Amino acid sequence: MSLLEGRTVIVTGAGRGLGRAHALMLAKHGANVIVNDLGSSAAGEGADQTPAQEVVSEIERIGGKAAINTADVSDWNAAKEMIDQAVDTFGSLDGLVNNAGIIRDRMLINMSEEDWDNVTKVHLKGTFAPLHHAANYWRAKSKAGEKFDATVVNTTSHSAMFANIGQTNYAAAKAGIATMTIVAARELGRYGVRLNAIAPRAQTRMTEGLRELTEEQERLRAPDWIATLVAYLSSTQSAPISGRVFEAWGWGYSVLESWQHGPRTDASMDPTEIDAEMKKIVRFARPNAGIDRDTWHDV
Repeated sequence: MSLLEGRTVIVTGAGRGLGRAHALMLAKHGANVIVNDLGSSAAGEGADQTPAQEVVSEIERIGGKAAINTADVSDWNAAKEMIDQAVDTFGSLDGLVNNAGIIRDRMLINMSEEDWDNVTKVHLKGTFAPLHHAANYWRAKSKAGEKFDATVVNTTSHSAMFANIGQTNYAAAKAGIATMTIVAARELGRYGVRLNAIAPRAQTRMTEGLRELTEEQERLRAPDWIATLVAYLSSTQSAPISGRVFEAWGWGYSVLESWQHGPRTDASMDPTEIDAEMKKIVRFARPNAGIDRDTWHDV
């Protein structure tokens, strides 16, 4: 039996790049896939159903089952209709992969209100809205006495975890998604839902032109490395993993460890008394983590 045989999974932003790779990998391993994509540009402009339809056609050519959805995932009602479509089309919903996103990079002082609003809306609300409606569907099933193992894979970013300059809007939204994932995992576990997030390193249209890559770097940033982890986390085989954030690319998969309690000092009600102790605890605290891979360790 295939890894995902009989499971139905929604993938948002599945018309290109990582989302396309996720949808194809899920279908290859037996999942029924709702291929969601508004078809906008990388900056979130315009709409075109062609990319989503091409992915559906590709899935059908390999013998899989898929259906197109062109909803704006940040639209509350459209997100609900997407959940309903999955259930109406394939009889159930077993997984959700929140991948849709746009990018509008600028330094903070040059970032417009529109840049901020659009990026945070698509990433943050565009993750919350489908998750909210899917969670209510699963909660109702659980309360009806059904036993199941539902999965959600959200998409955060190294930009959020390691504070990439020029991406205040994107990093803030992606950091929110990481924390949302952990909170939701704690809330929804009682209903049979597991949630994890990935911080992918891939070469897609959203990263084109950011830096020159060697042939080896291109290979390590191929989307299929990440799609493999998404397919695994979308399967029952990954139980009981939940509430985790993973880095993913061709170099490997690693667990991102959350904020930890560090050095402390006694509190005071007089701000003139705490200078020495505050500088001491900062001196003994570990520096903020960097993005370089020499900070990882193998097991």
